[in-house]
Amino acid sequence: MAGADDQPTPASGATRRVPARHWVVGGACGAVALAALVAGSAFGNVSAAKIDPRLIAWVSAGALIVFGVIASTRVSWILGRLVTFETMPAAGAAVRILSAGIGYLIVLFAVLAILSVSIERLLVGAGLAGVVLGIAAQQSLGNVFAGLVLITAKPFRVGDRIRVRSGALGGIFDARVREMSLTYVTLHTDDGDLKVPNSVMLAAGIGRTPRSPLPAPVPPSAPPAPAAPSAAPTSGAEGGSR
Repeated sequence: MAGADDQPTPASGATRRVPARHWVVGGACGAVALAALVAGSAFGNVSAAKIDPRLIAWVSAGALIVFGVIASTRVSWILGRLVTFETMPAAGAAVRILSAGIGYLIVLFAVLAILSVSIERLLVGAGLAGVVLGIAAQQSLGNVFAGLVLITAKPFRVGDRIRVRSGALGGIFDARVREMSLTYVTLHTDDGDLKVPNSVMLAAGIGRTPRSPLPAPVPPSAPPAPAAPSAAPTSGAEGGSR
């Protein structure tokens, strides 16, 4: 009977490997969706008087919706799984949702193009909404994009001990990376856990912790105590000495 130690960890090759059937299904559905897009654009016409071009357009649009959604879902699942084992489950889930949303938008625009629906007004409205949302969530979106850059560039991993040089964080300090997400990086320092926004981490200088630790801060020395004044001799003592 195998123990708990015999189970593969997320970093093992058996767990990191994406099943081949997901690649096959995603690629096949993507190819069918692309073929439906080409056929619908070339031979379909919803405004035609005959039924054949209209039928081709509607069938191509339906095939594009079905196979395009399946392909987008499979590809987003594969990307999320790869990111999960490269970084963390939270980042994998976010990448999966983001990639699936982009894939669904591409399928939607392709279907509208086959059905000869004008998307100019839709694009203008989406652009204005995107600008408003971008201005309102500028800092949050900056952290998200910075998190994607950190995940892609991999200057550090969860569990690494790093040395951070950042004026916004108070100078130079050593820390251990406990968690990474699309908004914050959790660092464990001598003073406890510290959640740092991804944009700050991206702008900071980060390196592996060298063997020599940072010198302990020297407490400021206390000022020397003033010397006690010496007693002056009295006149009576001077007369007696004579």
